[in-house]
Amino acid sequence: MFGMIGIAVLLVMVFGGYMLAGGQLGVILKALPFEMIMIGGAAVGSFLISNDSSTVKHTLADIKKVFKGPHWRTGDYRDLLCLLFELIRVARSNSVALEEHIENPKESAVFARYPRILSDAEAVDLICDTFRAVGMNYDDPHQVEEVLDKRMEASAQHAQHSTHALQAMADALPALGIVAAVLGVIKTMGSIDQPPEILGKMIGGALVGTFLGVFLAYGLVGPFAARLKTVLEEEAQFYRLIREVLVANLHNHPPNICIEVGRQNTPHHVRPSFADLEQALRGLRQEAA
Repeated sequence: MFGMIGIAVLLVMVFGGYMLAGGQLGVILKALPFEMIMIGGAAVGSFLISNDSSTVKHTLADIKKVFKGPHWRTGDYRDLLCLLFELIRVARSNSVALEEHIENPKESAVFARYPRILSDAEAVDLICDTFRAVGMNYDDPHQVEEVLDKRMEASAQHAQHSTHALQAMADALPALGIVAAVLGVIKTMGSIDQPPEILGKMIGGALVGTFLGVFLAYGLVGPFAARLKTVLEEEAQFYRLIREVLVANLHNHPPNICIEVGRQNTPHHVRPSFADLEQALRGLRQEAA
């Protein structure tokens, strides 16, 4: 929602201010399709050259997050804490029963209560793999913690590929705008015998290339990359919460303390309240009783 509002404000302020200053949109509109073909086409081409197919698909899929925002909401963080509470409680009481849940989470009654989490392969794998690692009897809990840190660092780097690709495109757009402008000047020089009013329009059309490259870089693609980076960093907090809770479990803290550690490490604007989470956990205890 805010993304669309931002684009609308950007267009109105830039072109509205230009028109209020006495500028004529006719010159821009006439040159825009051709300049857009050159600059936009060159940007897309360079994007395809500098990235593999996986990154291209990843970037195209991530662009919608600029407008939709992070995937995880407050209710999802509460559900995650409840899921981890149930699994920790099962692990403490019957490690054999835990294997049924972590070896086949799609058939698990515990995971089935939280379909949004179950649909996220990264979250499910992180939870199940960590519990498996605990069952391997590491000599030091810090070993599991180190494995978790390296895994999450690798996942975070992979998730940020799309932001790097968009930022690289934003960095290239001003130069590509200059390329289009130079081509426009070359075209103008080929018509140097024309009257000044015609040459003026041709030079103005050429300068549209410089304008468009800078406008797209700093007005759209660059902000898209910045917004996407913020969204992906916030989504990564969901997986860091898993780490915090399971690391606390490794150190044999009581289940309630493990969950509270996770709640406290949840971003403030999506953090479930203590009362809300306690009510949800109380319901789980009553079901198990």
